[in-house]
Amino acid sequence: MQKLLTTCPTCGQELHISALQCASCGLELRNSFSFSPFEKLNTEQSTFLMTFLRCRGNLSTVQTELSLSYPAAKKQLDDLLIALGLLDADATMPALDVSSVFPLEDSTSILPSEIIKTKLLQNGGRAVVYTARKLPCEIRITSDGTSMWCDKLPIHPPYQFSVFDKVVELLLIRGGSARKGNGRNCKLGDPDCNETTVVGYIGKHYSGKSDGDSVYDPVFVLAAVLEWADIAHNGRGALTLTPGYLAKL
Repeated sequence: MQKLLTTCPTCGQELHISALQCASCGLELRNSFSFSPFEKLNTEQSTFLMTFLRCRGNLSTVQTELSLSYPAAKKQLDDLLIALGLLDADATMPALDVSSVFPLEDSTSILPSEIIKTKLLQNGGRAVVYTARKLPCEIRITSDGTSMWCDKLPIHPPYQFSVFDKVVELLLIRGGSARKGNGRNCKLGDPDCNETTVVGYIGKHYSGKSDGDSVYDPVFVLAAVLEWADIAHNGRGALTLTPGYLAKL
């Protein structure tokens, strides 16, 4: 079946559907119908979408099927999300060159804060990470080089990279894995927000909160960053250190 035209081949303006006809009885409906974002996808975006769905969202498999590098596959995914209105186009702006301002840290460091900062710098100071629910989150290094801004964590001041050291500290204390916890519906010290959970540990040992206090829950983003950096697996309800990171230890 020929792909539906959505733009005028003469002037390039957007086309509108003015009539729908039943192939069986000939009934014709006339009105001004709009295209959905899916009809407006170009061939490359349509191919990527079908491959992504067929691969059940596994970007590594998509890379193999389409013979793409990771950066190329990630860019096509970002372009697709923007075309469908699921990602702000600002997230694709050229990354700021910060390598001359903040020298790369020692690549052999085992500190999560330095590993993540280094990887961000190698990506030009910004990246898009994906939560356990495949929600895209843009992260950027801040101008002081010590913190991480994220479009899904509208707090001030932003989290410093040292928060990742605290998360991994807990995972090591708990034998390599810990529950994420629930800071949205629980107070610090509650069973789902105590020091054995990631959100509770951050609340007490990073934010300096006390039992009974309310805490902000940033774990869905922090977990996505840790997985992006291959430090911890972002599982359902829990974070687990990856074999690759454990090997560094």
